[in-house]
Amino acid sequence: MSVTVRSLEPAQDAAWNEFVRRHRFGTPFHLTLWRDSIRETFGYQPRYLLAERGGALCGVLPLFLVKTPLAGKILLSTPFAVYGGILAEDDEARLALKARLEEMARAEQVQYAELRNAWPEQCAGYHPVRRYVTFTQELKGAEEELLQTIPRKTRAAVRKSLQCNLTSRRTRDIEAFCRLYLANLRRLGTPAFPKAHFRRLLERYGDEAFILEVHSEGRPVAAVLTFTFRDQILPYYGASDPGFHSLQPNNFMYWDLMRSGLREGARLFDFGRSKIERSGSFDFKAHWGMQQRELPYEILLVRKKELPDLTPNNPKFEWFLRAWQKLPLWAANRIGPVLIKWVP
Repeated sequence: MSVTVRSLEPAQDAAWNEFVRRHRFGTPFHLTLWRDSIRETFGYQPRYLLAERGGALCGVLPLFLVKTPLAGKILLSTPFAVYGGILAEDDEARLALKARLEEMARAEQVQYAELRNAWPEQCAGYHPVRRYVTFTQELKGAEEELLQTIPRKTRAAVRKSLQCNLTSRRTRDIEAFCRLYLANLRRLGTPAFPKAHFRRLLERYGDEAFILEVHSEGRPVAAVLTFTFRDQILPYYGASDPGFHSLQPNNFMYWDLMRSGLREGARLFDFGRSKIERSGSFDFKAHWGMQQRELPYEILLVRKKELPDLTPNNPKFEWFLRAWQKLPLWAANRIGPVLIKWVP
């Protein structure tokens, strides 16, 4: 039977999510929960495509039509997500979704289409973007055995944090998390997300998302918004108070997620994406000794003739980063939610 491709209709959301959950490369960002949250918060237009064979789902491609002053009009899979791209049962379904993507890109006259693939098997054969890696750690054995898999220097930092009377709790209250995370974005020179983004993610994902807070003497000093997906734990938005750096709250927080995941039966800890160029985030994650894998992102150029670079490492944005870091926090938090829509 031949494969047909069409737009996702609301009545098929459940079938779509079931397909994502059982596909070996499925992620929480492929679920329609991400679609609904992103659409409600940022106003981007979903263009989700599904492939069928004989009436049965055999492939999906989450897509958004995004318009920004920096990039123009683009198709993106998926905004503000580290993973996206095609999920298909076989090459026929993957190629059918690829053909429909190209047809849509030409019809919409976009500058380009970007696929944030997690695995090479998802690739459609477009221009590769070799800019990011991801870090993962298998969770197995007893807690002490897991701790021994961490390199000596970082393991010592974790043990030190365990002696600092830090405590943790899971919560759905975003206030302490937002205070820490938005202040951290300003220090990095990155526009702030609207608080509604985090609130909606927690609402949409329900039991599959939570905030882990780390406290010192009752004060929140670190927090991370975390997803669970099948047997995986994905800490996604995290930050700490630099005034408490000596207590190693970041090391405590991520170790606490790892050991609690181990107790709860999780199999994989996904530490997430970092730029390949050496950075604070890359170095911190690399020191945990996890498996490092390059992310095979790719871009289909349509109207644009050269690969875009909207990352903070682009020299064109250097002046903006310096200026943003000097803004009062209240101003950064007010202006940021407008600007962050420009860099999805």
